[in-house]
Amino acid sequence: MNAQDRRKLVLEAASRAFARGGYHGTTTDAVAREAGVSQPYVVRMFGSKAELFREVFARAVERVMAAFEPTLDELAADPDNEELWERMGAAYIELLLGDRDLLLVMMHGFAAGSMPEIGGQARVWMTKIYTQIRDRSGATPDQVRTFIASGMLLNTLVAMEAPQHMTDDPDLAELAACAFGNDLASVEAAATR
Repeated sequence: MNAQDRRKLVLEAASRAFARGGYHGTTTDAVAREAGVSQPYVVRMFGSKAELFREVFARAVERVMAAFEPTLDELAADPDNEELWERMGAAYIELLLGDRDLLLVMMHGFAAGSMPEIGGQARVWMTKIYTQIRDRSGATPDQVRTFIASGMLLNTLVAMEAPQHMTDDPDLAELAACAFGNDLASVEAAATR
């Protein structure tokens, strides 16, 4: 395995480990075990746990931004076109359902925003998502805020496994139906896998 492939392997393992334990609850030793390499190898490759987490966090947010690109390319500059928001929302939901670790890494990254070694990056990434959508779609700040806020609600519902527990509480089911809209059936199917 070449160095680039080993680095990718460690980053994927780190994504799984950080998704489970968050920044504070994950050690470089846990990442090494997950990747099947030695802990000194992980440190040598990334320098520190903070550097490794920042790279994992960046990869997660970059994937989110990349998921929006096709829709922004096709439907940009018309923020009043409901199809723009529906398709970007659907792309986001597909990404969340396809890679729960990505969602959890993002949540841990934003939650660690008060830590100096993570906070600056969390603020930069949130700003990049905001400006990508605002600048590429021509949307108003309020339209972008609403879209991002809806995405954060979806994150929270998926992270707390709300789709798996909707039958436990009709109010939770109502909230999930409102939040996921037409994608609720896909969310429910993904939750039972």
